Amino acid sequence: MITASLIINIVVLIPVCIALIADFEKVQKSAGSFTPARGILLAMYITILLASVILLFFHQPVLTFALLFMQIVYKFLSPITVKTIKNPIVISNLLIAIFHLMTVYTMLKSGTLTFTNI
Repeated sequence: MITASLIINIVVLIPVCIALIADFEKVQKSAGSFTPARGILLAMYITILLASVILLFFHQPVLTFALLFMQIVYKFLSPITVKTIKNPIVISNLLIAIFHLMTVYTMLKSGTLTFTNI
């Protein structure tokens, strides 16, 4: 499931980042016109994309857990911060968060994670 979560990030974020950079009309309808906040969102998406690619090749369960945990929290907060559940970005965030939550649960249940002091 770890690999699936990372691949989902990559498959979803490549077109999303391209659409945000190109400022497609559909993006403007769901994410609004370009603002500094949308630029920061793009930077965050690019960071998650790069981290997902790196973690796909360099298996580090603790780092993957941290990445997925951060995504789960912000994605579940998005309906509250956006103040709607009807936005397509919010809906996709929730679906991805549920999948990542299942991955994290599987990681914790299987003993894949070992937290030690470094």
